Amino acid sequence: QKAREEIERAQADAEQDEERNRRALEKAQAELAASAATEQQHTKLEALVTRLETDLKDAIDRKAKAIARAQLTRSGHVYILSNVGSFGEGIYKIGLTRRLDPYERVDELGSAAVPFRFDVHAIIFAEDAPALEHALHTEFANRRVNLANPRREYFRVSLDEIRAAVDKHHGLVSFVLSPEAEEWRKTQAMRTINE
Repeated sequence: QKAREEIERAQADAEQDEERNRRALEKAQAELAASAATEQQHTKLEALVTRLETDLKDAIDRKAKAIARAQLTRSGHVYILSNVGSFGEGIYKIGLTRRLDPYERVDELGSAAVPFRFDVHAIIFAEDAPALEHALHTEFANRRVNLANPRREYFRVSLDEIRAAVDKHHGLVSFVLSPEAEEWRKTQAMRTINE
């Protein structure tokens, strides 16, 4: 839903930019045509018209991209995350986001609800992200951490198993094998020093 709202906002903004630039260009062109200005003023008006033509073209391009993105509603990113400090080793979150910047979703997940930030092992762009996510969830259905609530996307599996499943259902993808877990490791080091 957030991705759809983001796309709709981008499309509306692009449409407003296009209309604003179109009106400004028409006004500048009319001034240029009716102008009995000096050569210097005429040159300035020509430069303004050229700049406004470029701005209008950019606005039309942004609008076209927003429309194309809205039409590709199944495209998105499947993410593989871990949070060693919060859940321990061998627990991975497999989810999807349609946001233009998938790391916004990762940041959101690592907000105040968990004591440590999530580590990203892979973010996979897919034309049909829901199908890829579903295939991975199905592959590890009996390995869910919470069997009673399938909306919880945590699985007790190895990263090698996830890599093999992604390769099978999507193709070869680069993975970060060792979680950075920076805050958790710093916390562990601080505990050791204080003991």
